[in-house]
Amino acid sequence: MPVVGSIGAAQAKRSASEEVDPFGDDDFVRVDANGGHATQDAPDHTTAQHGRQSRESCKRVRANASISPEDHVAALSLNHDEKEIAPPSTQTTPEGPQQQIRLAKLLLQRGKQKQALQLLHEMITTDSADADALCLRGTCFLAEGNQAGAFASFAAALAVQPLHTEALVACAAVYKTSGQLLKAVSTLETAVAAEPSDATVQQAYAAALNALGTQLKAQGQRVEAQGKYKQAVQICPTYADGFYDLGVYYSEDQQFDMAQKEYEHCLKLRPHFAEAHCNLGVIHHLQGHLQQAIAAYQQAYSHAPNLKLVRDHLAMAYSDQATQIKQQGDTAAAILLYEQALAYSPCYVRAVYNLGVAHAECGQHDKAIFMYNMAIALDPAFAEAYNNLAVIMREVGNLQAAVEACEAALHIRPSFAQCLNNLATIYTAQGRALEALHLLQAALLAWPAYAEAHNNLGVLQRDMGSIPEALVSYDACLKLDVNNRNAGQNKLLALNYIHGGEEQMVCDAHMEWGREFQQLFTPLPQLPPPNQDAADSAEPLIVGYISPDLFTHSVSYFAEAPLRHHHSTAVKHIVYNCSPRGDSKTEMLRGATEGTGAVWKDVAKLSEQTLAALVRRDGVQVLVELTGQTANNRLGVMAMQPAPVQLTWIGYPNSTGLPAVHYRLTDSLCDPADTGQTFVEELIRLPHCFLCYTPSTDAPEVGPLPALLNGFITFGSFNNMAKITPKVIDVWVKILQAVPSARFLLKNKPFACPAAREHVLQLFVKKGIAAHRIDLLPLAPANADHLAMYGDMDISLDTFPYAGTTTTCESLYMGVPCITLAGSCHAHNVGKSLLTTIGLEQGWIAQNESEYIELAVQAAGDLHALSRLRGSLRQQTRSSPLCDAEGFITDLEACYRQLWQRYVHQSKLSKHRSG
Repeated sequence: MPVVGSIGAAQAKRSASEEVDPFGDDDFVRVDANGGHATQDAPDHTTAQHGRQSRESCKRVRANASISPEDHVAALSLNHDEKEIAPPSTQTTPEGPQQQIRLAKLLLQRGKQKQALQLLHEMITTDSADADALCLRGTCFLAEGNQAGAFASFAAALAVQPLHTEALVACAAVYKTSGQLLKAVSTLETAVAAEPSDATVQQAYAAALNALGTQLKAQGQRVEAQGKYKQAVQICPTYADGFYDLGVYYSEDQQFDMAQKEYEHCLKLRPHFAEAHCNLGVIHHLQGHLQQAIAAYQQAYSHAPNLKLVRDHLAMAYSDQATQIKQQGDTAAAILLYEQALAYSPCYVRAVYNLGVAHAECGQHDKAIFMYNMAIALDPAFAEAYNNLAVIMREVGNLQAAVEACEAALHIRPSFAQCLNNLATIYTAQGRALEALHLLQAALLAWPAYAEAHNNLGVLQRDMGSIPEALVSYDACLKLDVNNRNAGQNKLLALNYIHGGEEQMVCDAHMEWGREFQQLFTPLPQLPPPNQDAADSAEPLIVGYISPDLFTHSVSYFAEAPLRHHHSTAVKHIVYNCSPRGDSKTEMLRGATEGTGAVWKDVAKLSEQTLAALVRRDGVQVLVELTGQTANNRLGVMAMQPAPVQLTWIGYPNSTGLPAVHYRLTDSLCDPADTGQTFVEELIRLPHCFLCYTPSTDAPEVGPLPALLNGFITFGSFNNMAKITPKVIDVWVKILQAVPSARFLLKNKPFACPAAREHVLQLFVKKGIAAHRIDLLPLAPANADHLAMYGDMDISLDTFPYAGTTTTCESLYMGVPCITLAGSCHAHNVGKSLLTTIGLEQGWIAQNESEYIELAVQAAGDLHALSRLRGSLRQQTRSSPLCDAEGFITDLEACYRQLWQRYVHQSKLSKHRSG
């Protein structure tokens, strides 16, 4: 689906007029699993991708830029250790103007502005030229919010005493508060000229220059702004805010070294300046020094634990640290850090989202769903959260919810390539071929280099039977991503549909892929040599089976025999169930396995490295993988060689290509001794068919021959469209031409799509077969319904060069004989092996295309023989070696024992030579 970025912090900025919210609107895109999904591999190697994590902007709150009028009053107020003075009354008034001023200041300090103003009014009435009283009255007016009265009082004080520094500073503060910064600076220049060494005047002047610098910067006059900032700290070297704003200025210009120097200078002057600590952390954060960033943010937090800006930056830093740790493979530790991030900022949506991604990667679907829904609640326009929610819903089998989540994401962002791809994979699985095609085309238009979309387009084309086009799509994916496992394995599978397995190109492709894939994995440490008597030990062998297909899947009908019928005295088997989703068949197989005393382990959530280590710890002696190059395989486990003897069986008609897989189970009909097909593995031929079929328990009874009721023969095939090549259709058309009354029944996933049905129908029509003779049906909703459809078929026609397997067994069990064509490779000969094993050698196995047509026409001409065969075929199949689980397992266990003894013997020889 599947690659992962991180959420970062951006430099805090000073605004001339307002605070800025710390969360920006940057684009935020995740990547996979695999896809992904995170990337999770979807069935048929489709990849759902989850969206990548990103950085976002964060801006700081504005710090005080000047000393307020209240600060000014405090600077001029009485010391706290002086005696309290009683409030004025009409009976007593302190003697002397200075005592009255002192009392007025004390009253103001204690919030009794009205009483202070009353006292000052009496003083000014007595002496209207008292500049100190006029100035203090202005300060009282400011405390009441009376700006006009305050300004008038300061002006009156200056009229009396033009260089009254307190009045000049206070008057400048009024100018500054009202945005008249030039007047404020001009007024303070006068004050500085009058009192050049007065610290209060210097700081007020610096604050005004600083504010003017911020105003100029907001107007785009950055050079002039820098000059004002520098002038401010030159006038007042102890003015911390000046160094702070210089730090912001340099940060905005990406001059981080200069910015860091200014912030550090600021913090020497004011160690508890939380915003400076925070912005210093932002610089470390942007430079990738997360530990230093977190330390700086923690300093800010210790001084201002309730400042949202600081909490948000801490959340961002811990979230980024979590993402780094998750990329290193420690998802559990990452989850703890995401939770720590949310402890600081519970509504930090990116951490909520990333926590959902981490839970999804751990297979904790319920938690992931909760976190994605929380992210959507916090940010209803969060397209990535909807996309990832869709991926999870698809994985848990809730396709309707998955579709709705994809549609919500695409409503927000119509060109969201990953979501277009993910919705296409759902439609592909549902057989909505044309809609899936349009979505994949849109995804590739939005992102031409989107490798997984090319792969998924290949899967769709394969499902439609367009194998050459699918190979082009797989190659396009591999050109963009040379190590794309899905595309590489899909390509190998596709080659089997249109090329004989014996062709050198096909053999070389498997060998080359396996050699390169093997190099991606480090083998586990070599096992010590077995004991000398291990070969003759009566102890049961420990045999492990690895499969992702232990649900209602073709492989499960052949895996059931060993899982259910192994003899505990000969084999102790362990089942490593890798199925992403189980069903009732999974539970039945689990019960059958555990009923023999064997062990069943659900390992779908384990990585291949972890699973290989588990197999090694379990002491497995013979490890059998049942998937080959098909979807959700665990060939990486085999590549690490956790067991001394390793085999491949059932799931794939060709080589794994892996040198670490020693043997391949087959039979002498599928792979005769003179076969031209080459394998990396050594072929081990079982005495009968290499498969043992366990029929479905919900199979309906065999019905009468349809042709006797219909008056015409119905040929049919329920094989997937990938196997129905143009050459196969040519042969089927000739059969229909030779039997003009016959009809043809096809059932396939894409036939849920009208456009797909019309496409396939035209393949017959263009060759002269009337459309009304062809019936195209979509997949049945349940297995019993699927099997019941054989009640409408008289004769089943096999595909080539990739013959049916489960489809052929089901046809035979439902009383429908099958005509197959023998060939020169394993995939081509499976039908031959199955039919021979149940005793249908004569009249049903053709050696060439002409004979194939002839046998079909011959069988269609004898309805009574067909009817008799239909009535007995189920029992014939059931009583044949194909369904003889006891006999098959006896042979299989003997095979395992021989391979183990060979390993022990070879180990002895190797030890002897080395000694």
